Amino acid sequence: MKNLWTSARLRWLAAAWLMVNGFFPLLWMVLTSFKAESELVAKPITWWPQHATFEHYVGAFTTQPLLRYLSNSLIVASVSTLTSLFVATCAAYAIARLNLRRRQWVLTAIVASSMFPIITLLVPIFETMRSLNLLNTYTALVIPYTVINMPVCTLVLVSFFQSIPRDLENAAMIDGCSRVGALWRIVLPLAAPGVFTAGILAFVNAWDEFLLALSLNSAAAMRTAPVGIAMYQGEFTFPWPVISAALVVTVIPVALLIVFFQERVIGGLTQGGLKG
Repeated sequence: MKNLWTSARLRWLAAAWLMVNGFFPLLWMVLTSFKAESELVAKPITWWPQHATFEHYVGAFTTQPLLRYLSNSLIVASVSTLTSLFVATCAAYAIARLNLRRRQWVLTAIVASSMFPIITLLVPIFETMRSLNLLNTYTALVIPYTVINMPVCTLVLVSFFQSIPRDLENAAMIDGCSRVGALWRIVLPLAAPGVFTAGILAFVNAWDEFLLALSLNSAAAMRTAPVGIAMYQGEFTFPWPVISAALVVTVIPVALLIVFFQERVIGGLTQGGLKG
């Protein structure tokens, strides 16, 4: 009984540590966005805003074209996510259903391809986009993000497709449905949690990416939100409250996305881990 009590306490302590470690930076960022600049340098530290103000949120939109940055991020992340899901769906279905030779080698290659740091791919990607005259365009980011997110999406979907009985597809094809039709009408609806999980992972990765966005789209009108927020810093100034306000605004779309689809995401991660 004592061992069970100790084990339960350890689990609760671990969960509490994860919550504090995950939510404290976000809480501090939100509180900072409402503080006056004088409060940030006050000693002792003031944890709560003494005179809360919304002027930093106004400054976030007026100092830099934040709305334009958010629009760029939304376009790039949405298009790359949809493209990644389409390609990953076809690849995952082929791996899970077709009699491919050395299927395990294919999966190993997919896993290996996702392990390269982005910084090692930066130069060849930049040279490719420059030779194609795609710099400072949405396409310059959509193509790399699609390729980078595709391995993760494929691995998530393979485990779901393998868990769906083949008899359902066979019955549909006996009734006159093609294999492609069986995929879109039978398999994908049953694998919806996995599709949502892969899609949100791809969207968040594209939304938060900084290095490629900074290197490939240097024009002010084509900056994404992470790059645009970095531009708030001046040569001798660092407006923490305004930057915090801009970060809060940038986090809101992703937070809403996860809140609305949290059940499907949690179910997708759990089922994928159990069935894979």
